[in-house]
Amino acid sequence: MFHKLRTRFLIVNLVTISVIMLIAFATIYIIMYVNVQNDINMALHRIADMQQRPGDSPFPHSGGEGKGPMDKGPMDPYQPERSVSFTVQTDASGTLLTKESKFTMDDEFYDAALKEALRIDKDTGRFTLDGSRWIFMVKSTSGGKQLVFMDITAQQSILTNLIYTFTAVGLLMLIILYFTSRYFAGRSIAPVREAFDKQKQFIADASHELKTPLTIINTNADVLLANSDDTIRNQAKWLQYIKSETERMTRLTNDLLYLTEMDDSRTAMLHTRFNISEAVENIILTMEAVIFEKNITFSYDLQPELTVHGNSEQLKQVVMILLDNAVKYTNPKGAVHLSLYKHNSDVLLSVSNTGEGIAAEHLTRIFDRFYRTDTSRARKQGGYGLGLAIAKSIVDQHKGRIYAKSVVGESTTFYLQLP
Repeated sequence: MFHKLRTRFLIVNLVTISVIMLIAFATIYIIMYVNVQNDINMALHRIADMQQRPGDSPFPHSGGEGKGPMDKGPMDPYQPERSVSFTVQTDASGTLLTKESKFTMDDEFYDAALKEALRIDKDTGRFTLDGSRWIFMVKSTSGGKQLVFMDITAQQSILTNLIYTFTAVGLLMLIILYFTSRYFAGRSIAPVREAFDKQKQFIADASHELKTPLTIINTNADVLLANSDDTIRNQAKWLQYIKSETERMTRLTNDLLYLTEMDDSRTAMLHTRFNISEAVENIILTMEAVIFEKNITFSYDLQPELTVHGNSEQLKQVVMILLDNAVKYTNPKGAVHLSLYKHNSDVLLSVSNTGEGIAAEHLTRIFDRFYRTDTSRARKQGGYGLGLAIAKSIVDQHKGRIYAKSVVGESTTFYLQLP
């Protein structure tokens, strides 16, 4: 699926860029073509106009005796120097009468050019002669016609070379864009693939978590149905099992709904500045009985009067989750230490506990939903692997940071950093 998505993204990207390049190149070529044609027409009309000025001939040499095929004569200041041009005069029947050019050419060339122009039979046109490209213009005179010819091979070469250049540059750009687009297409769908994989894993984990209590409920219901004649008092044990599993499913459902609310950016939470030192101290007081019952050593170090901007109830929940996890996963006669202090411009909370620790390969995943390093132990503790996921969602909402460090076999420390 993702291969097809990347391919479609790549095709759309290449097609879009190709169309833009084609439009850009076509626009440049059209502008260049129009400019070249305008220059050609202006030069052609200028030559024709100079022929009409009395006693002013830009082509002082006619006929071509004693000169090479294209020897230059004196230059007229109005004559374009870049193009070879000549003029011929015919009678009404099209017979060549005179020819004028600043370059001497063979008589056969004049006859061939005149023949091509008469064959086209238009006031202006183009033809190819002896490997050169020519343009002509016909003007009627009192005794016949005047035909002005100009070599436009150089101008046509510019346009042709422009097409070749655009083609080469376009192909090179497409090759570069193909590999570049392929790379970025893969990078672009990576978050989509990751989100999709997480969604699949989430559904699988949620289904697995719900499967166990549903199986227990179904089994106990079958036992009750099998003893339908018995009293409720005698079957209270099975009902208690059903109630217990129902409560577990309720807690799981509530946690999932809470996570969904946290992920929904449209959910607006009230953020105010509050005393986090006092809030953490209150949480410690509520946990003292649990800590005492677990027979572990607990110590804390709180810097007073520290304030943060956020939702106090949510951040209290994060502290409760971290402290509860530390207590749960500390072995009997172990130790838990909590500290809260100002670190640069942030407030840093750390919760440490002695115990088995967390392996390095698990540290990057412990905040994923339903992820547990020890499934059997987590079930005994009654957890679903959602506590740290909820804590991370809340911290992300507050633009903070939560992470863990651990030494396997010794201790684990969770850090909460809030701006």
